[in-house]
Amino acid sequence: MKPHDISRAKGFTPRPIMLFFLLLFVVASCSGKKDIRPEDEFNAEKYLARANELLDNKEYDNARKLLLEVKNRDLTKKYAPVAQMRIADSYLKEGEVELATEEYKKFLDLYPDDRSASYAQYQIAMAYFSQIESPDRGFGPAAKALEEFEKLKRLFPRNPYKELVDLRIERCRDTIADYEFLVGEFYFKKGSYHAALGRFRGVLAKFPDYKKEPTVLYHMALSYKRTGNREKAEEYFNLLIGKYPHDSLVREAKKELVSAGK
Repeated sequence: MKPHDISRAKGFTPRPIMLFFLLLFVVASCSGKKDIRPEDEFNAEKYLARANELLDNKEYDNARKLLLEVKNRDLTKKYAPVAQMRIADSYLKEGEVELATEEYKKFLDLYPDDRSASYAQYQIAMAYFSQIESPDRGFGPAAKALEEFEKLKRLFPRNPYKELVDLRIERCRDTIADYEFLVGEFYFKKGSYHAALGRFRGVLAKFPDYKKEPTVLYHMALSYKRTGNREKAEEYFNLLIGKYPHDSLVREAKKELVSAGK
């Protein structure tokens, strides 16, 4: 008799044994550590707290991973704006100014009415402002910073940075005016007096409160004199003398006036 015939003869079937081992497998699986999916363990507050710890330890990439999780999975939208703002701040702390600026702009696009919107706009302006080095190298950043500061004042008139913003705007305007004057002075030294006059007139028109106005007036008068326009030269020498009688350039202006009248 064959083996399988013997099994049948004794009334034995393999099915109960298979069921027995299957049951053991299920019990063993349940008794082990259960894998929890990210959806089951997500907690926005805990993620933010952990991200803050990572930021304090300068682990910016890992912090941003958690912040992105909060931003993308916070269905209540209560914590998502906070996460987006901290992403922007993290790039700024890391010295990645351009990336930080992009993230602050993204915050304003996503949450324009958020209470932190004025802070985001201020940080954008400050990102450009921090790049101002000198008149010859700071014209571009100063122009961008000025635009963003003025936008801050326009969109958020009650922003908490009013006094600082006014000072920053003054610095930006002075830097731009300095640059325009330097270009005019460059043309003046080359003997391109008409080109120089174009720059000097632009400075006086755009920046009537420019602190170096006496110097601009003096160079304008000299430029007119050297182009043969004695009438205009005398006009600007007299304007300098009358408006700034105690300026150090007044003595030179009076000497030029005497020679111009000859």
